[in-house]
Amino acid sequence: MHSPVLLQEVISNLAIKKNNLYIDATFGEGGYALEILKKGGKVLGVEWDEQQYQRLRVKYHKELSGKENLILVNENFKNIEKIAKKNNFFPVDGIIFDLGLSMSQIKSSQRGFSFKKGEEELDMRISRKIKIKANDLLNSLSEKQLYEIFSKNSEEARALSIAKAIVKARSNKKIKLVKDLIAIIDRTLGKKEEGVYRRIFQSLRIAVNDEFNNIKKGLEGSFNLLKKPGRLIVVSFHSLEDRIVKKIAKEKKLKMITKKPIISKRNLSFEKSAKLRVIYFN
Repeated sequence: MHSPVLLQEVISNLAIKKNNLYIDATFGEGGYALEILKKGGKVLGVEWDEQQYQRLRVKYHKELSGKENLILVNENFKNIEKIAKKNNFFPVDGIIFDLGLSMSQIKSSQRGFSFKKGEEELDMRISRKIKIKANDLLNSLSEKQLYEIFSKNSEEARALSIAKAIVKARSNKKIKLVKDLIAIIDRTLGKKEEGVYRRIFQSLRIAVNDEFNNIKKGLEGSFNLLKKPGRLIVVSFHSLEDRIVKKIAKEKKLKMITKKPIISKRNLSFEKSAKLRVIYFN
């Protein structure tokens, strides 16, 4: 199993105690949850991706059958308060949000999350219940609307040029696959630039899944579930995600365990952009 980002830093800052309650709001592949279970904690895992959830039900069959230590639900973490109360899993001692995609989603979901998967459809829906795919947005939104997605969601400097190029290109041929969008970006820039691919793909995924609003709602709901004292841990991969976390903590006058975010000291590519914030709720 792929080890989640900043695993040891998350676990040590969660200060796990036997029989205490913890919510893993972004279950992913279960890496954080397994470490909590090993230390005697009880976990409510939330996984929004139906495909991933079904896989996890099989993978963690033993942990889920006949025991009360692990509960796994297929839901959007924006509803975290409702989920916890429905499962009689509150108040809790700690909550984790890891705002990145899991490796299995990137490598094998076939939903066009990665710019490296040229033949995949530009779907980008984390949940199949979402009606609009990324390629629907690319083929229907105005130049101004596309510009706003790219500039607001990823702060991409060349957002306007890329938006114009998309509108022009789709008049000749619908944009359907990852490679279609990459070709448009390449023509616009006159070269290959992975940083731009990454930002454009990230901004589309955020738009399709309404991620910023989900984060705000999930964090707000978390504060209604945490014991005093309790800890809320957020691992973000985007400056705007981190900004949302800081803003909510400031508004609620909550203390950050560390003034600056915790970042990885390991030279691992998937951890380079990760920032860990620990909010102390008391």
